Amino acid sequence: MAKNIAVIGDGESIKGFSAIGLDIFPCDDNEEIPRLFRRIADSDNYGIIFMTEEMFALAEKERRRYEEKITPAVIPIPGVKANSGIGTKRLSSFVEQAVGSDIIFNN
Repeated sequence: MAKNIAVIGDGESIKGFSAIGLDIFPCDDNEEIPRLFRRIADSDNYGIIFMTEEMFALAEKERRRYEEKITPAVIPIPGVKANSGIGTKRLSSFVEQAVGSDIIFNN
C-alpha cells in the first residue's frame, strides 16, 4: 500500500504544499502539536512527515518514539518564523555518521 506525505506546521508556512499534492495539517496551537503528531504518525497512512522546525521542536518527546522505526520518516523543514537550523544540523549529523566525516558542510 502506498504511503502519503504529511506536512505539519503553522498555516502560513505549509499552505503551498497542498498545491503539490501533499496532505497538510496546519496547527497554530502549540499545545496541540504533540497530539496532532501522534495521530498522524500512528495512522500508518504516512511514510514521511515534514514538520516546520518550530513544530519539530515542540513534538520532541513524541518524535523520539519513532526514531528507530523505518516509517514514518520525520523531517524538519524551515518555516516562515522561528528557524533554528535544526534541519541542517540533523543532515550534517546523519552524513557524518554514515561516512565518518561531514563532507557536505565541512564543520
